[in-house]
Amino acid sequence: MKFAHLRVDGQSTPRLAAVFAESALFLDEILEDAPRDLQDLIERGSGEYDRVRALSENAVAHGATLTPLEELRYSSAVLRPPQIIAIGANYAAHSDELKLRTETGAIVFSLWPNSLTGHESTISWAPEVATQVDYEAELGVIIGRPARNVSVRDALDYVFGYTVVNDITARNLQFSEAQWSRCKSFDGFTPTGPVVVTRDEIADPQDLTLTTHVDGRILQDASTGDMMRSVAELVSYLSQTSTLLPGTLISTGSPGGAGYSRTPPVFLHDGSTVTITVDKIGFLTTHCRTL
Repeated sequence: MKFAHLRVDGQSTPRLAAVFAESALFLDEILEDAPRDLQDLIERGSGEYDRVRALSENAVAHGATLTPLEELRYSSAVLRPPQIIAIGANYAAHSDELKLRTETGAIVFSLWPNSLTGHESTISWAPEVATQVDYEAELGVIIGRPARNVSVRDALDYVFGYTVVNDITARNLQFSEAQWSRCKSFDGFTPTGPVVVTRDEIADPQDLTLTTHVDGRILQDASTGDMMRSVAELVSYLSQTSTLLPGTLISTGSPGGAGYSRTPPVFLHDGSTVTITVDKIGFLTTHCRTL
């Protein structure tokens, strides 16, 4: 099943919708006690998901009113995650091109909630502050139930679903500071979406293709199978030290092909358009403006 936070043009408050093909079914139109967002749905537990799925599919089968996606605006695929955890250098090619040393453990850092935005959003930055703005295609993983000390074998059972993430990065700040949170947490620097696809629709998260197009030019093209640490390994690894709460978003790292490493470098600029695509989930487009 696919979920998205959508709004009619001109409205500021997004509503949770189930997505069917190119149309959306707003849950508050078929349920009096509908979850107000994906976080609410996840926190209510698996029984609530089963109920929402059954009622949504039944409503569609019986002619419920659907709204074409082209008439709607997207908000972030996740709105209130208790934590946004990012993994650095999880693909050997990306680690090599940025000349990052290989660590024994995973490189883990947090992204700030103000950085979340949705599909077709426009982000902006001051060019005197961020002089080297880069793109990073990533698979996003949303945790479905509390995960503590889980094994690699069982780790995917704790996943609710998957989304697309563009981990936009101010490289000039990344390489001038000892931590990576600030350089990646400008307002809007973590676009997610367009939808969250539930775990049952993706049999193997290590068998997905990620691509990045910048202004129509393909700059990243890789497989999640190239991850140094798989989704299951990351969930297990993170759960050894703290409980992963329902709704937590994990951004699993980016493959090679970043703009910083190219000759000459390819950075985002005023007017750039970036589209990240992940198999079975969809494409996430971001427009860029400088202040």
